[in-house]
Amino acid sequence: MTLPAMVFAAGLGTRMRPLTDDRPKAMVPVAGRPLIDHALDQVAGCTPVVVNVHHHPAPLRAHLADRDVTVSEEPDLLDTGGGLRHALPLLGGDPVLTMNADAAWTGPRAADTLRAAWDPARMDGLMLLTRLPRRLEAGRRAFAIAPDGRLSLAPDGYDYTGAGIFRTGGLADLPPGPVSLLRLWEGMLAAGRMFGVVHPGGWMDVGRPGNVAAAETMLARNA
Repeated sequence: MTLPAMVFAAGLGTRMRPLTDDRPKAMVPVAGRPLIDHALDQVAGCTPVVVNVHHHPAPLRAHLADRDVTVSEEPDLLDTGGGLRHALPLLGGDPVLTMNADAAWTGPRAADTLRAAWDPARMDGLMLLTRLPRRLEAGRRAFAIAPDGRLSLAPDGYDYTGAGIFRTGGLADLPPGPVSLLRLWEGMLAAGRMFGVVHPGGWMDVGRPGNVAAAETMLARNA
């Protein structure tokens, strides 16, 4: 199963300051490689692959210049849902595999796990999840997984890794301009068509400077 992939790399990286004062978060190095390379590893096999840019775009554009990647320029920051909607003409297909560019991974490739679990007859969305090792930061959501794989919001349970497969038709119904993918997910959850699969390897959010060393330790341990 071949899917288009969207890698979100346009954010301001506010939580990652001062490392993002002069570069996008996706260019922050982890274990000697920028975060964007870790993300692109996870979507290998997808085509086309689109990466959106906004904050300090020049270093990221230069890094991607010799890759088989299409860049989606965002003059105004559109958030994840708006960014995906803006890039749809470049992606050319539905559903789309989406990937945040601020995590480190070990174990099977995220795209492989998601493609193997995707069932278009039952699903409008499929999230790749990890068991919560800690309290969620403010604004993040936890999910419970029913025996058939359907997801519901929960106070504890599983954390979204930033990777998933989603049908994009509902984006047309969302307000223009900046909008979060959360708005798209709400309809899928309410309809019982959002499912989850658990990543069997290691995963770590690298959204803050203090997480870089921990991510490098995880990667070294699994090298």
